Amino acid sequence: MRHARALWRLLRLIGHGTAGLWTIRTRFAGWEPRQREQAVQAWAARVLALSGIRLDVGGQAMAAGPVLLVANHISWLDIVVMHAAGYCRFVSKADVAHWPLIGSLATGAGTLYIERASRRDAMRVVHHMRDRLVAGDVVAIFPEGTTGDGRTLLPFHANLVQAAISADVPIQPLALRFADSDGATSFAPSFVGDETLVGSVWRTLAADGLVAQVRYGAPQEHGGRDRRAWAQALHDSVARLRQELGHR
Repeated sequence: MRHARALWRLLRLIGHGTAGLWTIRTRFAGWEPRQREQAVQAWAARVLALSGIRLDVGGQAMAAGPVLLVANHISWLDIVVMHAAGYCRFVSKADVAHWPLIGSLATGAGTLYIERASRRDAMRVVHHMRDRLVAGDVVAIFPEGTTGDGRTLLPFHANLVQAAISADVPIQPLALRFADSDGATSFAPSFVGDETLVGSVWRTLAADGLVAQVRYGAPQEHGGRDRRAWAQALHDSVARLRQELGHR
């Protein structure tokens, strides 16, 4: 039964993804930015619905940009969950751009790509992030730099935090968690270590009663802090939000 459920969901998602790609290539160019943002958010919400995942959003997101969002990173599904909660422009590792279908969708949704191993590229992305923040965008990063195991919160890299300092805009922390139908933490969407993307997707689609939880914290101003001090403060805030969601 689990495999049949996963297959049915996968087929519907492929159709939904193909329709989304068609929309990006044939209609996005003629739409205003707000129309595109609303379409991305609606598309992401539909992905969760087709996957049998309920979205649970708590806290208060800022009504509009400019703002930089920072979140813990668990899964490939995190981006979809955050888009469904509210449109944002993500900073993602460069190889995502080359993933079949997903890469085209991510690019169409306004993703900024970074070569994580290159210090020079990190500076390029910081400048691009600053420009987007100054223009009033909501930009989102995963400062752990990679997916975690869902049990612990990895240290935050501070480099990309510089964009918010340079643009003089607030940063809003948020926490992500996946729960099963009983409220316990679910590791079905996990994508860490030797786990494969295909395996993670299949486990996610086979699961029953998954809940994607998003908790927004209070926005923070840098208040004269340097990027390392601010990154540590944001790490502490995300850790507290995770505890509120049930992580210990």
